[in-house]
Amino acid sequence: MERYERNGSGGPKPSTTGTGTEGDSREGEFGGRAAPPPAGFVRLTGGPFELGRQHGAARAVELRAFLGDGLARLNHLNDTPLTLDGLRPTIAAFRREIEAAVPELAEEIRGLAEGAGISHEEALLLQMRREVVGYQDTGRPPQGDCTTYTRVDPAGPHSVLAQTVDLNGNLDDQTCVLSVARTGTRREVLTLSFGGLLGYLGMNSDGLAVGINLVLGGRWRAGLPPYLAVRHVLDTAGSVDEALGVLEGLKLASSRSLTLCDPRGAAYTEFLDGRMHTVRAPRTVHTNHFLHREFIPYDKLNVFARNSSRRRLDACTLRLDALPEAALPTEHLALLSTPPIFVPDNGNIRRERTVAVVAMRPAFGDLHLLGSRPSEPARVFGARALSGAAGS
Repeated sequence: MERYERNGSGGPKPSTTGTGTEGDSREGEFGGRAAPPPAGFVRLTGGPFELGRQHGAARAVELRAFLGDGLARLNHLNDTPLTLDGLRPTIAAFRREIEAAVPELAEEIRGLAEGAGISHEEALLLQMRREVVGYQDTGRPPQGDCTTYTRVDPAGPHSVLAQTVDLNGNLDDQTCVLSVARTGTRREVLTLSFGGLLGYLGMNSDGLAVGINLVLGGRWRAGLPPYLAVRHVLDTAGSVDEALGVLEGLKLASSRSLTLCDPRGAAYTEFLDGRMHTVRAPRTVHTNHFLHREFIPYDKLNVFARNSSRRRLDACTLRLDALPEAALPTEHLALLSTPPIFVPDNGNIRRERTVAVVAMRPAFGDLHLLGSRPSEPARVFGARALSGAAGS
């Protein structure tokens, strides 16, 4: 199992740690805590179970510590304590849905459990953690959440999908980039992961990039967690058109917006209560309120959070207007790295804040990653088998 990253000049650079997650040697404070470690990088190869086993083995120390910290930090976020015993019926319901919808990922989750030395139920919980949190707490003061945009360059190679990753739970130490090469396919997937997730956002070697935004509405229920849906799309689709076809057949557990981009097209698609509405455009910007007119009446964001979401959408739109068409990845990262789009840490584990900033270029197959300290240089990861074949 090989681990690698590329430095800013694009050349290969070996990982400097065994698991890719030891802390930075520099001293410093970060929201009252020690500076976060750099994201890990793990290359996975093999069949579904073996992919999971390698992932679990590489991240075993981190994942066991995460689960031991208030049950994957869920008990730091909830007023009512949760237990694995109490969650077993919910986990079982999700397990059945995952096995029916994405059997290969279900097998990968079993491998994750074996490799990390955790139970199958714990490995499942890591995939559905956001659904366990739910959105019963939308009365909180305004908080940040992800801001995502795409811009397509039909005449050249500069199409991009960029976004902030805003999460609660202090997940900096659980950040990892996975490069997945599954037996039986030439497609390679590069995905950002947090706390054992098989997927979150990412890009594949066909040149399809997928981003994700939380939107709140409808009834959350047992189904396919949207993070697993992102990974499934990257595993099985090579273009925006193909991705939309895959998504139409999925029963998502919770409301989300997914943003899709390939070298020649882009779209965002919103999900609510089993319904899906898609908007195609050469440029898209999405934050955390529903944009499609059919879903706007069902938006459950409180007024403060909605105003925050609109401010970030307006700020991103204005900054994108001013950005050259051939902007470099560093410029896209910079666009997202200052308030109100970038949400700094204030020391409150329950508050969503920016833990990562990502820019992906489908035509180049590179993923540029900043952590929660935007003053530090970006790390660059690449999909080795890029074919450049994607197109809408």
